[in-house]
Amino acid sequence: MKLVFAALAGALLVAPATAVAQAEDPFIWLEDIDSPRSMAWVEAQNAKAAKRLESDARYAPFLAQGRAIFTAKDRIAQPSFRGAGVDNFWQDAVHTHGIWRSASLASYRGADPAWEVLLDLDALAAAESKNWFWKGATCLKPAETVCLARLSNGGGDAVELREFDTATKAFVEGGFKLSEGKQYVDWLDADSLIVGREWTPGELTASGYPYVLKVLSRLGEAREIFRGQKTDVWAQPNVLRGEGGKVDAILIQRGLSFFESEYSLHAAGKLTPVPLPPKAQYQAYVDGRMIFTLQEAWSGFGNGALIGVDPATLKPELIFQPGPRQAIQNVSDTKGMLAVELLEDVKGAVDVYDRKDGKWAARRLALPNDATLTIRSTSAKDDQLFVAGESFLAPNSLWLADAATGKAAQVKTLPARFDASKDRVDQYWATSSDGTEIPYFVVRPKAAKLDGSTPTIMYGYGGFEVAKPPVYIPEMGKIWLERGGAYVIANIRGGGEFGPAWHQSVLREKRQLAFDDFAAVARDLAARKIASARRLGIYGRSNGGVLTTVSLTQHPELWNAVVVESPLTDMLRYHKLSAGASWVGEYGDPEVPGDHAFIAKYDGYLNLKPGQKYPEPYVTTNTRDDRVHPGHARKFAAKLESLGYPYLYFENTFGGHANDADPELNARRWARHYVYLSQKLFD
Repeated sequence: MKLVFAALAGALLVAPATAVAQAEDPFIWLEDIDSPRSMAWVEAQNAKAAKRLESDARYAPFLAQGRAIFTAKDRIAQPSFRGAGVDNFWQDAVHTHGIWRSASLASYRGADPAWEVLLDLDALAAAESKNWFWKGATCLKPAETVCLARLSNGGGDAVELREFDTATKAFVEGGFKLSEGKQYVDWLDADSLIVGREWTPGELTASGYPYVLKVLSRLGEAREIFRGQKTDVWAQPNVLRGEGGKVDAILIQRGLSFFESEYSLHAAGKLTPVPLPPKAQYQAYVDGRMIFTLQEAWSGFGNGALIGVDPATLKPELIFQPGPRQAIQNVSDTKGMLAVELLEDVKGAVDVYDRKDGKWAARRLALPNDATLTIRSTSAKDDQLFVAGESFLAPNSLWLADAATGKAAQVKTLPARFDASKDRVDQYWATSSDGTEIPYFVVRPKAAKLDGSTPTIMYGYGGFEVAKPPVYIPEMGKIWLERGGAYVIANIRGGGEFGPAWHQSVLREKRQLAFDDFAAVARDLAARKIASARRLGIYGRSNGGVLTTVSLTQHPELWNAVVVESPLTDMLRYHKLSAGASWVGEYGDPEVPGDHAFIAKYDGYLNLKPGQKYPEPYVTTNTRDDRVHPGHARKFAAKLESLGYPYLYFENTFGGHANDADPELNARRWARHYVYLSQKLFD
């Protein structure tokens, strides 16, 4: 089958020469993920890339350094509260698929926790001849001893669900078991679940997600309580639990687009609409209030506001209104309080809120300043929470805080993975095409000369309100910084660094501004003589792959290396591939003539043209990526080849969109990345 671009709605709005050049897509066969022809192409591409990258003398030491980091035994075992203790999922050189394990809170806080293994994924994968990877567990509150384990065969988003008893450390004989698929599930009681899944063949939205919710009993009976529409993005249930784990109601989110939803409360067999604006996002349920963030101004509340809604009266109340340089990153609930993770000038803080006498009172937790702070887990038994801290040069730390008192104590810290004493961090601002000031961080050796000679990697994302604050990247420090390189985090618009407005300013027809931001940072780096085009490389993954492919086609003169990982590239077809239809709110709808016109202007795949001076890119993806279709990366590489441009392509055959399910494969992945970047920027 061939894709005829001219047949798409609005194709006449594309420049005639471009329309003729793209009258047909000769590489659409690469969208057939597992066909013999596609996989033969992948194998040939992998062999060429491996020969070039893995034969480089630097590959073996990079691999050894990456493996040591990803499989280190002295990593922080990230905790998740469950019942009276904590759980952890652990992977290392022996347990590449990983083990689900638990410990008491007191034991976990010690230097050598007494872990109790609940489930060995390596043993399960071997016994069942499946490539099982862990996607977490949903446990029945308040005891949380019976759980639904989420297992992914290959690391993708689709999972199989199985009931597991943590007391017996075994799957429940004859218990709940739901076959593989993209699905939403939570417990209602010991004998019933609320489930969204593909109940009959084809009963999924165009984005590939469920839109029919049913109450499933242990006897196998399924009673429908909500049905959205196939044109929706999804329908998700949120179980609202009060004191003692009692179910107060089910909040149903009907996703109209990725950013717009309708909410309904299901209680006592009745469905009641919740009057909220379309851009309200459900966050938590605490003290009898549903907690939402608003991504638009509404009813006297400003854009970005955090509000509570009483399920009985449906009356909203303000909890917190962020300032212009603040942004809410995450909201979680403890037993009786609310924890809010913030960015302030792209630096972290955590505030906790208690509702007393009808008003919300805030307290800031005593946590490190000038660090990125991430809420890891909150307790449903009390008001404790784990918070992770990190910065560019300080190793990760873990803090146990008490929301009731505001106190926090460090319980774990990561050993330094590289010598940061020789490095420095600076924050600068670049001026974009419309005059907007764009912040960016530079991490570089103190001794680096300001003459443009420092090999520099620039990261960007710029979408879906995902912020990129300071992070500790041990493999970057060891493999790149210690060798004299530098790296840059560009906080371009589209992210969440300054709240919803920062994201919304580059949606749809305004997307070009995000690409302009990225180019502005590159030019500012050159003006400051931190880097130069010869020594500057860029990296982007997923939505960042849109960024890097557009940057390649629009500004090939600004960089000498381009890593394109798990990308979207064919933006005139993205809505037809995997979960792409769910992102129309971000990019626009190629089926609409006006949208087609502005998307076509920046589409990386469409705008690859002959006779250009493109730097040689490294394009990579994963066969089992069921979120961003591997056809995007494949077709981009194939078109480069057809136009006679040099490129490298490598495709891991399992691991999913994150591409890091297996620590050994992850070490190999980054070793290849850094060999390519070294060849282009150091050599």
